[in-house]
Amino acid sequence: MTFQDFGLKEEILKGVTEAGFTEPSPIQAQAIPHVLAGKDIVAQAQTGTGKTAAFGLGIMSMLDMNDGVEALILTPTRELCTQVSDEIYKLGRFRGIKTVAIYGGQSISRQVDLVSRGAQIVVATPGRLIDHLLNGRLKNFTPKYVVLDEADEMLDMGFLEDVEEIFSHLPKTRQTLLFSATMPPQIQRLADKILKDPVTVKVESKEVTGENIEQFYHVIEDWERADAIVRLIDAEDITRSIVFCRTKKDSDELATTLIAKGYPAKALHGDLDQRQREEVIKNFKAGKLAVLVATDVAARGLDINDVSHVFNYHIPLDPESYVHRIGRTGRAGKKGKAITLVSPLEFRELSRITKTTKAQIYHMDIPTAEDVAKSHSVRLIEKIKTQHISDMATELYNTLSEDMDQTTIILKVLSKLLSKNTVGGPSTIGIRGQALAKLMERSAKFGDSRSGGDRGRGGFNRNRSGGGYRGNRDGGGERTYGDRAPRSEGERSGGYNRDGGNRGGERTYGDRAPRSEGNRSGGGYRGNRDGGNRSGGDRGRA
Repeated sequence: MTFQDFGLKEEILKGVTEAGFTEPSPIQAQAIPHVLAGKDIVAQAQTGTGKTAAFGLGIMSMLDMNDGVEALILTPTRELCTQVSDEIYKLGRFRGIKTVAIYGGQSISRQVDLVSRGAQIVVATPGRLIDHLLNGRLKNFTPKYVVLDEADEMLDMGFLEDVEEIFSHLPKTRQTLLFSATMPPQIQRLADKILKDPVTVKVESKEVTGENIEQFYHVIEDWERADAIVRLIDAEDITRSIVFCRTKKDSDELATTLIAKGYPAKALHGDLDQRQREEVIKNFKAGKLAVLVATDVAARGLDINDVSHVFNYHIPLDPESYVHRIGRTGRAGKKGKAITLVSPLEFRELSRITKTTKAQIYHMDIPTAEDVAKSHSVRLIEKIKTQHISDMATELYNTLSEDMDQTTIILKVLSKLLSKNTVGGPSTIGIRGQALAKLMERSAKFGDSRSGGDRGRGGFNRNRSGGGYRGNRDGGGERTYGDRAPRSEGERSGGYNRDGGNRGGERTYGDRAPRSEGNRSGGGYRGNRDGGNRSGGDRGRA
């Protein structure tokens, strides 16, 4: 199937070609025909599968291009809001489609003005949109097409009530599309409320776990996590990497540890204000940071290519989160590597992930300090072989030759270079050898007695041997090991003042930045380059 087979408008197909899309992804192939047929849809697909084009291409092809907002796309975070708005603009610009991104931290009057100037599509976060609706700022706001993107994240961030209220302000006659990575009961109930005779489309986990991603796990004691990450970063050939932590506290502490050891790293979580978040993401995209230490919610919606490694500092507590995390690497046909740290108490979680995702996750020992030192030497040799000899280096060598022979010069220079690559931490990290074998044996026996764990396909394999071992079914194994950050960790401070115009309290659920933090100036709509007024914020940057 090709995009031409869908019957999209020529201007939309031109945008698809310019964006570099060659053939539809599985979710696009399933969803676009139903969108064009006017059906309500419940779509289950992970981030990175092409969801924006899956709902956007059909909607943009059906727009009447009259005055007034025709389509609304709801997203849980500001980052995802701007990302979706940017992609819709790129795909629809040849049809002259204008979009406005609406989220907290922007000028309210500017947002209202941009919507009133003829935007066809509004991409919004729930908090700011409901504020506009409750205060009657958006006149004749009757979108015919409504998309709820990342619905499970809306739930996790405490937006479900807001979403239901937003839908109470929308026309009863509309086409509604709900996209979610997972379908917990609350989201299914919401779908039953807001959709009419929906078609269900689903991309199975096996289609999105990533053929280009090598997956490994290392068994460690819980107190070895920071040392293990440092050692692995030393050992791996990293360009950009993301380390996922469960809590903001862990993110800050690990980032501080990495910075102290000389690594260009920063934490990304909900306690950062908007300016700080944007600066961290900008520097990471530009390659100024090698390591981004992030929580799940803070990293949601990030679209960053060339991430060579994803590290799970803590194992995710559900398979969907695992798929979402590792999907940050191995993009656009490039190879990636996903590495998970697992304590003995987390074998059961790892077993559940491998069973659900059918992923092959191979066991490896963490390299010793001696192993890493040897690999550094090998890399140094390769760099020296390909290094261009500068005139200044020649002059320096001639100067040194006056006092030292050639062998001494070479050894001193190599010693200086190697001193910059010293390997810190204990020589050996992690559980290995006989201790690991006994641990696996006990785990397997306990799994047999409880009919637990999984063998064979989908198992997690030791040293690529292909033989998965049974998971730990120990009821005392701390199911909540590592402490899952509670949704209300950011503290619900004050609720919101519906009578006062603006919302008084900020919801900072989990790792989400407060709604009104920062001030991202602009948010202009993306107009037709040939006929739009560029002074009005066409590109969304004031």
